Amino acid sequence: MVKGKMKTSLLLLAALTFLLAGCSSADNQNDSAANTDSASNSSNTEARDDSSTSDRGEATTDSSSNDKADSSVSEEPAPPTDDASGDKDETTSPGSQYDDSEPGQLTAGEWNDLTSWREWIKLLNSGEGREQQSYWSVFPQNRLEVVVTGGGKPVSDAEVSLIDDDGDTVWESRTNIDGEASAYAGLFDEQQNQERYGVIIRSGNQEKQYENVQIPRGSALQVDLNERVNPSLGVDLMLVVDTTGSMQDELDFLKSELKDVVARVGRDNGQQLDIQVSTNFYRDRSDKYLVKDYPFTKDIDTAVKQLSQQSAAGGGDFPEAVDEALENAIDDHKWSGEARARLLFLVLDAPPHHERKVTKRIHELMESAAAEGIRIIPVASSGVDVQTEYLMRFMATATGGTYLFLTDHSGIGNDHMAPAVGEYEVKRLNDLLVEVISRYTSE
Repeated sequence: MVKGKMKTSLLLLAALTFLLAGCSSADNQNDSAANTDSASNSSNTEARDDSSTSDRGEATTDSSSNDKADSSVSEEPAPPTDDASGDKDETTSPGSQYDDSEPGQLTAGEWNDLTSWREWIKLLNSGEGREQQSYWSVFPQNRLEVVVTGGGKPVSDAEVSLIDDDGDTVWESRTNIDGEASAYAGLFDEQQNQERYGVIIRSGNQEKQYENVQIPRGSALQVDLNERVNPSLGVDLMLVVDTTGSMQDELDFLKSELKDVVARVGRDNGQQLDIQVSTNFYRDRSDKYLVKDYPFTKDIDTAVKQLSQQSAAGGGDFPEAVDEALENAIDDHKWSGEARARLLFLVLDAPPHHERKVTKRIHELMESAAAEGIRIIPVASSGVDVQTEYLMRFMATATGGTYLFLTDHSGIGNDHMAPAVGEYEVKRLNDLLVEVISRYTSE
């Protein structure tokens, strides 16, 4: 199936890459002209099905001082046609009508289930939520929240291990820049075998151990190490993008977002962080390629060139090779051993194939990402359905990430399914990208 909104995905992808290098050059020649329709106030909440208590998100528009640009309605051109074989030329075509677009036209929202945990559990206990947990065999209710400080300051990248009665490690994770981490008991097993566990926290030479910790617990486990731990300056940013479907025009459209995001991230971080970027692309079985990956680089110009050479094609059915892409991203790249943040932006509009072995591999990859401190941040585009949304939110909560989704407020692209979330603020995509990355990297 050709995906109309996947183009939006790649757009995001480029923005992220530039963002990473906050200190990159601002020499891209893609400035100026078309602004988009401002986000309208709110969408009504409604249940997804009769058995569900979930509401679609109520959106409020972002009216911050950064959003002062005048807006006008822009029309989306007809998407290019991909050949059925997916063997389209892999280079971008010059002269896109989006070449002169101004940044800040695409709109998006965010919902973080980790900071809205009660609402998430309520949704999971609805008819829809129970159905989706069974569909993906993911059961997040038994979660332990841990907050680690050292000398009164948050400790980032501390290792958190959950130990069962047999002495086996059942979950591993790492704290974020705010010293927060989640550990799950029986995430992939509906029947929890025990209620109390051991917990070990390590950071450098410091270690603390706890026994008889109940899960779930009414409040976070507060851990204070004896010494302050200065966070690493390292930041790993990876883009994993579905390149099936007709997204070439939005790839060009995205170029105008890059200069804006790069300049702002560089300013916000004071060009003090040691950022490296990896761009990765995937399609599906029988396409011209399955996964096209590039190693981490600190040369942002190289990463941008890699992005610019991509085109969209292939993907004859709805599911795509998400598991293959994640396996390559998590297992086959040299992520930093020490980092204040490791962020994997998964840009997609379709789920993996719903097969037993694929689902099992997705579970293993979620577990590995959490243990390595790789936070999966999905970016949902127009093709996303209910099953895909839940899986992406499962991935985000398991690894300490957050859920991003494009909205209809820009008037660009096909319709986007309203997510089953509470009230959220509609923001310009470039603003949201800057905000999310800064939140995971700034003390």
